[in-house]
Amino acid sequence: RDIGVTGVQTCALPICEKKGLELIVGESDIIQKTKELTQKYATIPEPILVTGETGTGKELIARAIHDIGTNSKEPFLAINCGALTDTLLQSELFGYEVGAFTGAQKEKKGIFEAAGKGTVFLDEFEDVSAKMQSSLLRVLETREIRMVGGTKTRKIKCKIVIATNIGLKSLVGKKVFREDLYFRLSRFEIKLPALRERKEDIPHLIEHFLLSDKTGESTPVINKKLLEALSDYEWPGNIRELRNAVERMK
Repeated sequence: RDIGVTGVQTCALPICEKKGLELIVGESDIIQKTKELTQKYATIPEPILVTGETGTGKELIARAIHDIGTNSKEPFLAINCGALTDTLLQSELFGYEVGAFTGAQKEKKGIFEAAGKGTVFLDEFEDVSAKMQSSLLRVLETREIRMVGGTKTRKIKCKIVIATNIGLKSLVGKKVFREDLYFRLSRFEIKLPALRERKEDIPHLIEHFLLSDKTGESTPVINKKLLEALSDYEWPGNIRELRNAVERMK
């Protein structure tokens, strides 16, 4: 069948007018379960663990949790843990005081504090070092931080959402991830399915991507043969790969 303009659920692009559960595209049973958990976990102060392969939409889940929560007007701050060294990550998360290191000419709040009552999203958490794991475990347990170069602790009020594309339990077995931190995080977990596990959602996603950033009055459509080919593909890059493919076709 052709994909027209009806039945659009949401926007899965970074810039989007939709919020909350509307960010999650799809009607499959597994996605309905994901929406239920997102709704449920958005109301609790505990840290949330979001797991899934690269490109499955983990940051969208974090944003949905933020939007549904009671402090959606507060900041949503995201950081890629795998892209920073330990020293930089520590400074970004905890902030630093004047004179903490060369160039620290004024105090800077870390994102845990700068987020206020909002949400901090820690992506690629599997790459965090053992030393940083220890520091973050203390943060989760005490809800306190200490700035780099500081001696006093400060209370934080933000909600923390952590994402990983590697099963943390397997890392615990390899002795590269703290078991106590894993148990602390795994209490409230949202497991995102790969796109190949929810192929019935592919038409919904294609429809959305066809309509995203639409210019003019005409709406692109996709014929049955092409839709079947796209639905049969395994999509190792998941939703991100599908989005890129549709954008190239547009």
